[in-house]
Amino acid sequence: MRNITQENITQAVLDSLSDTPDPRSRKIFRGLVQHLHDFARDVELTEAEWFTGIQFLTATGQKSDDKRQEFILLSDVLGLSMLTVAMNNDKPAGCTESTVFGPFYVEGAPHCEYGDDIARGAVGEPCEVTASVRGLDGTPVANAVVDVWQADAEGRYDVQRPELDHAQGRGQFRTDAQGRLRFRTVLAEAYPIPVDGPVGRFLGAAKRHPWRPAHLHFMIQAPGYETLITHVFREGDAYLDSDAVFGVRQSLVAPWTRRLEGGHALHYDFVLDARPA
Repeated sequence: MRNITQENITQAVLDSLSDTPDPRSRKIFRGLVQHLHDFARDVELTEAEWFTGIQFLTATGQKSDDKRQEFILLSDVLGLSMLTVAMNNDKPAGCTESTVFGPFYVEGAPHCEYGDDIARGAVGEPCEVTASVRGLDGTPVANAVVDVWQADAEGRYDVQRPELDHAQGRGQFRTDAQGRLRFRTVLAEAYPIPVDGPVGRFLGAAKRHPWRPAHLHFMIQAPGYETLITHVFREGDAYLDSDAVFGVRQSLVAPWTRRLEGGHALHYDFVLDARPA
């Protein structure tokens, strides 16, 4: 199309996508173009501002690697991660709610046995975690694969410590015949998300804090059930109502109790949603 103007450019681009063979891709492409163009018009975007945006996105990609995903972090702080979680995880009442995945999951976590210590030298007060995994009808889910990961007391995940030659604060378990899980670790503490990249600059410009309330990450997979990606948050944390990534749900807040013999304890019961036939 010739003689493009600000009045006809959007329709020209939409028309160019009309032959996209996959219907779902066509819908996504067209929606993306329409909303991007509407955004540019709404904020009266200048060329200099758009170039700054391109530099920001380029820097976000350059900050990402196999140990840190800055684009996930950006999605998190914009609320997009939690929006997609909420849109796609409408579970029956009684099932454990989902929340954001986060940027620090690592495939191939060490396989652990019932009662193992996943801290492996991580800084923090000792903590014992017990949990159960069952279906909505109360049936224990045996042999479920449970990935666990967390930050240490200094607010850093093992992948943020280049000096480490082994995993800390993460492991993969299988539930026993009664659907139970137990492991030792360190007490979860609140921590700031990384601010040494583009996402940190965005938060600074918006005068937003980078803190996340104390939590443990869980991913639970079992045949016949939907995969659950969630956190368990520490009751009483100062950042429960201002999580930098908007991930807190009240049903996921639980008490960590101080044990008489020292350390802390957490128990949580996970309820999985049966996968539709």
